[in-house]
Amino acid sequence: MKRTLLSLAVLAVLAGCSGDDGEQGATGPQGPQGDTGSAGTPGQDASLGVSMGVVGRALLNPEDPEGAAEIVQYHVATQTVFAINSAADVPTVEMIDISGLTADELSNPLSDTNLTSSALLLETEANSITLGSPNSIAVAGDWMAVAVAADAHADNGVVLFYNGLDAGTPAYVKAVTVGNLPDMVTFTPDGSKVLVANEGEPADDYSVDPEGSIAVIDIIDDMPADTATIIDFSAYNGMQATLEAQGMHFPNPSGRTINGNLIDISVAQDLEPEYITATNEVAFVALQENNGLAIVDLTDNSVEVVGLGFKDWSGLMIDGMEDGGVSFGTYENLYGMYQPDTIASYSWNGANFIVTANEGDAREYFFDTLDADGNQDEALCEAAGGQDFDEDDGCLSYTDETQARRLDYAAGSALETAAGDDPRDFDFSAFPIGRLNVTSELGDSDNDGIYENIYAYGARSFTIWDTNGLVVFDSGDDFERITASVHGDEFNNNDDENEGDSRSANKGPEPEALTIGMVGDRTYAFIGLERMGGIFVYDITNPYNTQFVDYVINRDTTEGADLAGDLAPEGMVFIAAENSPTGNALVVVGNEISGTVTLWQVTEN
Repeated sequence: MKRTLLSLAVLAVLAGCSGDDGEQGATGPQGPQGDTGSAGTPGQDASLGVSMGVVGRALLNPEDPEGAAEIVQYHVATQTVFAINSAADVPTVEMIDISGLTADELSNPLSDTNLTSSALLLETEANSITLGSPNSIAVAGDWMAVAVAADAHADNGVVLFYNGLDAGTPAYVKAVTVGNLPDMVTFTPDGSKVLVANEGEPADDYSVDPEGSIAVIDIIDDMPADTATIIDFSAYNGMQATLEAQGMHFPNPSGRTINGNLIDISVAQDLEPEYITATNEVAFVALQENNGLAIVDLTDNSVEVVGLGFKDWSGLMIDGMEDGGVSFGTYENLYGMYQPDTIASYSWNGANFIVTANEGDAREYFFDTLDADGNQDEALCEAAGGQDFDEDDGCLSYTDETQARRLDYAAGSALETAAGDDPRDFDFSAFPIGRLNVTSELGDSDNDGIYENIYAYGARSFTIWDTNGLVVFDSGDDFERITASVHGDEFNNNDDENEGDSRSANKGPEPEALTIGMVGDRTYAFIGLERMGGIFVYDITNPYNTQFVDYVINRDTTEGADLAGDLAPEGMVFIAAENSPTGNALVVVGNEISGTVTLWQVTEN
């Protein structure tokens, strides 16, 4: 390299000379040879990333596993994994002792288990509120916080606080009332605050639509405050058009009458906080259905709402068909709403970056319209202002979800060719993305009934953002292309049945769970696919030079075979090597459908 640079430099000097060439001088004598230099230090191989293998696994509620393992957390001092169990007769937190775990991988991780749990029964009433199911759990020091929704839709939920984790005997201390439907709870890194995302979803018939909010509970003198500070979004009421221009999404039935109620939904009601990641000074909150992010300054509890915009699929591969196989195509005028579920954050060069698993989510609510015999009645549904009727689910009050073929496009446009109209016998070759699930609320820019663009749910990727809301990295079409290479026609599987290509028209692999951690001196993102069940690993040390590292899965995807392995990763947590019983880093995964908690060991290559 030095010779090349030197030659280029000499050429540059010569090229700059404009005078006449002089006569060539005589060649001088060769100089003496220099001393031999000392040997250089041996080089080191560049890191090839990490390897992962299953070293621990617990099966919760074997008779009824679905919902038995969702959100997971880890307590360092006692080396205990905690998992929310919503499938038990009484909602519980499962406590899994992993202190005896070794680095040996399970011989048959699809079925073997080497871990057991004990149950901590949760309170069923607190602060005069009858409680429903727990949604989230967080651990910091000697404290555990559990977010629990109220049983009655209109009531606010609570955070239950338990102390005594260090002694291995968690004891209930108090409940703090927060907002409606607390969906996620977390501590700030220093343990000084507890943050809660209150989703505030509407009732099925929109008779009640609470405001979404964020709760902040201060920890003072190692004791949670008795009351929470509630941060709402009322300051954004009347600003829907402005937020939509920033790339946000507000699907709701405002202006319609449902069950005798005229629906008029404010921005504060429509925003639904889903997930939180935080530093000690700032919290980043995913507004999933709205395709946005709320940024909370924890020094004064002020909040800013930022739209995430849309992913342009042109130039990228996507399978929007469900024709039983791998059928990639590239399409113009097709966009994805990021709509992240799990989010995390980390720093690089002193700057904060947010990492999102771009699941996507539509709104769909059914309510009962029963006749005298207790059967769902279509005529009653129509009289109640229902949007549609289903014999099994009842009366559809609202959804923005439809299939691309059911929208109208300009004659001769690329979308008319790709999405089609609605033929009796659907022809995938003529209309390859006709059955793609899209929103009916976006794409018709002039409201003339003709769609210029279509917007699908989620981005089938993970994204790194800066705090300005700008995309630093997006994994593009990696998830589908890689899983198609690995699984063939069994890719885009569902989480409750082995039927390949059954999710291609509906968010594909559906990335949902996410965690971040350091292995050696590198920072990695681990992204769980809710439908396929696999986990992607990326080196995100430098967000501007992100690299794919690995893809692993602990599931039998054989077409038609009985379900085996881990299904539907819902929550993930990273355990650093210095805090792990095996001496190596671990990724703990709560798998919602299989009811398993799985521990993947992560080692440097």
